[in-house]
Amino acid sequence: MLQPLETNATILIIDDQESNLRLLERVLISAGYHAFVSSTDPLKAVDLYRQYRPDLVVLDLHMPMLDGIGVLEKLNEHMPEGTYVPVLVITGDLSPTTKQRALSAGAKDFLGKPFDPLEVVLRIKNLLEARSLYVELQRQNEVLEEKVAQRRYELEDAQLEILERLGRTAEFRDDDTMQHTQRVGAISARIAEALGLPDDLVKTLRLAAPLHDIGKIGVPDNILLKLGKLTEDEYDIIKTHTAIGARILSGSSHLLLQMAEQIALTHHERWDGHGYVSGLRGEDIPLVSRIVAVADVFDALTHQRPYKDPWPVDDAIKEIEHQSGQQFDPQVVAALRQVLEEDAETDDEPEVPSPGLAPGPLAQSPSTRLPSGDDSSSSPARGRRVPRRPATPQG
Repeated sequence: MLQPLETNATILIIDDQESNLRLLERVLISAGYHAFVSSTDPLKAVDLYRQYRPDLVVLDLHMPMLDGIGVLEKLNEHMPEGTYVPVLVITGDLSPTTKQRALSAGAKDFLGKPFDPLEVVLRIKNLLEARSLYVELQRQNEVLEEKVAQRRYELEDAQLEILERLGRTAEFRDDDTMQHTQRVGAISARIAEALGLPDDLVKTLRLAAPLHDIGKIGVPDNILLKLGKLTEDEYDIIKTHTAIGARILSGSSHLLLQMAEQIALTHHERWDGHGYVSGLRGEDIPLVSRIVAVADVFDALTHQRPYKDPWPVDDAIKEIEHQSGQQFDPQVVAALRQVLEEDAETDDEPEVPSPGLAPGPLAQSPSTRLPSGDDSSSSPARGRRVPRRPATPQG
């Protein structure tokens, strides 16, 4: 409900004639207005406006040093965008040119001298009502904007939750903790920060990376969950999860899903060009996919899987560094090392559940390596354990 401004409106009066000020003050008091400030110095108009933030300005035009048009121009410079403070010009110059200049400069009403006190009060009342309506409309718009922002936040939050749950479907069958994808997202974001990527890209990668293996939902259980050695045909089926994931995520106009599609399709490409599906090499592989490839393998190495025990972090990073320039982008590997060293120096709590550090037996031999795309003795996609040659899993 609108509140009348008669009792609380602040009015600023600028007129170089002291007698005019006193007359206007008496008229305002008799009409119930008590909050007003006046000055005969037009140079003080801006300072008084900034100090009192009036609801209405009553202004004379012909004044020494700075005329009313000049005052209007300076007031307009200091009024915040979207502010509506009406200006009533009262002047003895009633020429059409003067009136047009005043209205063009921002005055909302124009009144001649000598004035009728009743007419002055009515015009002031009308201008204050217009301001009151504007202020109320502005308040309602702010409330609506807050509601829209809240709804948008709730919608975005729901969308992110859906994406998170969608990412979990990829690991529902082969990750009892269902935390792998979220850890990959967190590690990928840390690596991206270490590489100096923009904050908005880091945030998007944090949300897109967990969808890297969404295509696994198209791989049959008897292959995805197989603990023994995969045949060549079975391995070829495993490799289709990249294309399946890209198809699931394709066609979106949303940057996050576009990035997720790109990652899903290319996160098993190798720096040396021996990966799949397209055999991309070096920087032809999208940077976000090169980052996720390292994060994915690091997390898979350092956490328990049905087919392997967790590797100690030191052994995992050494193995990844051994593959730097072959399977992995050397700069991304160096960024991972930087992240781990920073965490070690600050002893910060990790953003995700800490990787398994159990010092249990780890088969080490000269043949311990990350499996390559043409390795038929183990599953390059899943790094299944093979007697006397443990392979590094790839997510």
